[in-house]
Amino acid sequence: HTWLWPCRYSFQDEEDMFMVVDLLLGGDLRYHLQQNVQFTEETVKLYICEMALALDYLRSQHIIHRDVKPDNILLDEQGHAHLTDFNIATIIRDGERATALAGTKPYMAPEIFHSFLSGGTGYSFEVDWWSLGIMAYELLRGWRPYDIHSNNPVESLVQLFSTVSVQYSSAWSKEMVALLRKLLTVNPEHRFCCLADVQASTYLSDVAWSDVCHKRLEPGFVPNKGRLHCDPTFELEEMILESRPLHKKKKRLAKNKSRDNSKDSSQSENDYLQECLEAIQQDFVIFNREKLKRGQEQTGESTSPPETTDEAE
Repeated sequence: HTWLWPCRYSFQDEEDMFMVVDLLLGGDLRYHLQQNVQFTEETVKLYICEMALALDYLRSQHIIHRDVKPDNILLDEQGHAHLTDFNIATIIRDGERATALAGTKPYMAPEIFHSFLSGGTGYSFEVDWWSLGIMAYELLRGWRPYDIHSNNPVESLVQLFSTVSVQYSSAWSKEMVALLRKLLTVNPEHRFCCLADVQASTYLSDVAWSDVCHKRLEPGFVPNKGRLHCDPTFELEEMILESRPLHKKKKRLAKNKSRDNSKDSSQSENDYLQECLEAIQQDFVIFNREKLKRGQEQTGESTSPPETTDEAE
């Protein structure tokens, strides 16, 4: 899908799992926020449209992302947004509800916390649209609408959503504010939670959705092609601190195998973790996108998502 970060290949050896994805050089939105980039309404408007299409596609595949946030939105060189990081995504079938407490707290929808505390009916695709609203607000204002941090107790967050009102900037257009209000509606039954909802909003009524689909709209913010859009210090530290370099892998594997044979694994405190790792290894899917495409072309199957019309359904 155009607005998702595609996996091209996946494979593994005895120690590591590898996933090969497209190279996106524009950096993530968190990095640009930290660089004090001032995103205009028009820029954020396009991000909302692109992410709405991404979430609509995920819904068609029964997937809840559960971690939509600036850190997980990567820009390409032209400035278009792509949704990444499906580490905590989940699949729900028709009629099912998710119940796990999963996500990044400042971006998690109220019903996730309610479900965790009360053991209620759970939550569904609406949570991703709440996260989209939080992210859009943050891009426009530079901070999030709710003062939530990772160490906040769940009980306090449930109370916060029932007592704190979101403050919108008077500098924003009333149409943008109206859209954000619908995305940030605490009750998921009244929240905008699908592509048709946002397409019907006054703020997005002038959007040519076919142009969005085909990347024909020029983003308001284009990353500087002459700069590295990440923190090089962090990347260097990661490389220096790496204590398990690949060129020593054969020797390390032999040593680990010898150590495993010499101890009674049934006495290990890590038995459960080992079982989980083995399950991941067994279930890991070796993937080659090019082979898949060739096979689909031979059978006449389509690899492209369905076209989106300009009008709301």
